Amino acid sequence: MPKEIFLQEGTLITSKTDLKGLIVYANNDFLKYADFSMKEVLNQPHNIVRHSDMPRTVFKFLWDYVKEGKEIFAYVKNRTKNNDYYWVFANVTPSIDTNNNVIGYYSVRRMPNRNAIATIEKLYNDLLKIEQQQGINKGVEALKDFCKSTGKTYNELIFSLQNSK
Repeated sequence: MPKEIFLQEGTLITSKTDLKGLIVYANNDFLKYADFSMKEVLNQPHNIVRHSDMPRTVFKFLWDYVKEGKEIFAYVKNRTKNNDYYWVFANVTPSIDTNNNVIGYYSVRRMPNRNAIATIEKLYNDLLKIEQQQGINKGVEALKDFCKSTGKTYNELIFSLQNSK
């Protein structure tokens, strides 16, 4: 039975990918929590740590956002090599060269606010059902509608959850 792994305070899981989402760098915290070696993750798709409970909607939304050169935040449930899991509060930014071209992506993941996870799990379960029944584009619409119903942008919503008591 998979078990939850909890990030320690001060953990900074970091990774860099190329434009196709292939891992070109992972720090020791990434390797520790995901339980992979550098050899196992280098040049592999970042979704090597994607948990099946994560809606594709969230990643489509995230990738669409960072491809526009914008920074985004998200709650992500990752899986370990042996199928345990851990939640992170992720920050993803495009890496820019001296000519302002996006050349890859950089992500830092921290310990999430545990109070936010219940809200996120419900939202993600709803998004998974919509994806399965109506497709990923309907999932993205539902995510945007959810944000609109809170009166916040996506990043504002994620930050408000991270800062809630």
